[in-house]
Amino acid sequence: MLFGSLILLGFGSIWIVARYNTFHPLIKRVKIDITRPVADHDLKILHLSDLHMEKLSVSPESLLERIGTEQVDLIALTGDYLDTKAMSDRFLEYIDALQTLQPRYGMYAVFGNHDYVIADHLPFLQAEMEKRGCTVLKNENAQVSLGNQTLNIIGIDDYYTNRSNPDQAYKGIKDGINLVLTHDPHIVLDMNHHFDYLLSGHFHGGQIHWPKPYHLRKMGPLPGQNIISGLHYHENRAFYISDGLGQTGFNLRLRCRPEITLHRLASSTFKA
Repeated sequence: MLFGSLILLGFGSIWIVARYNTFHPLIKRVKIDITRPVADHDLKILHLSDLHMEKLSVSPESLLERIGTEQVDLIALTGDYLDTKAMSDRFLEYIDALQTLQPRYGMYAVFGNHDYVIADHLPFLQAEMEKRGCTVLKNENAQVSLGNQTLNIIGIDDYYTNRSNPDQAYKGIKDGINLVLTHDPHIVLDMNHHFDYLLSGHFHGGQIHWPKPYHLRKMGPLPGQNIISGLHYHENRAFYISDGLGQTGFNLRLRCRPEITLHRLASSTFKA
């Protein structure tokens, strides 16, 4: 009887901690040096991924509170926002909240595999996002002028659901800094195109990371190489995997907190 009670107490304690974690995202800061001039200042990017409206504990207000007074040049959203139409209004509240940060160069987004669960609804959602100043890139690119330099923002559609087309996404790009936004980081293993930095999500850092996130093995070869979170390199190209802000399945996180990422792109050759 006592042993059973202790087991239940242990599981209950773990559950409470795992639930608590979902309300308390970490702020992660990443600095990347690239070999060409960026601008007369470093480029500051706010990166959010895997919001998963159905299992998201962080409100728009608390998200803004966590970001605080950070000056943001660009906002990058890398997919998996919702998988039910009923959550559309809630998701758009986050877009409205993020726009209050007034990013100098705008907000850009790609879709992920969960978004395509409601594929027939995405044209409506995309139109609403773009009304709010968020540019959605589906194997497309957009350009931003950084003084004498061009920033190419390249959105590659979801690799996991076989919608990615890097050739199309890079169409028309000649020179400049290449920033890729995509959902599934496995694309880096297959694409031969140059990028200075790639932002992605998809794995939630394991979400339930105990003892190890063995459940990710079915999602492709990167988890088998223990590449599920943070900054990595493939053929000297830097890519980042966000742990995401929301959850799927259970609204729990164990040994893996939600993530808000602030990236800073700086030139290794430019001195102000």
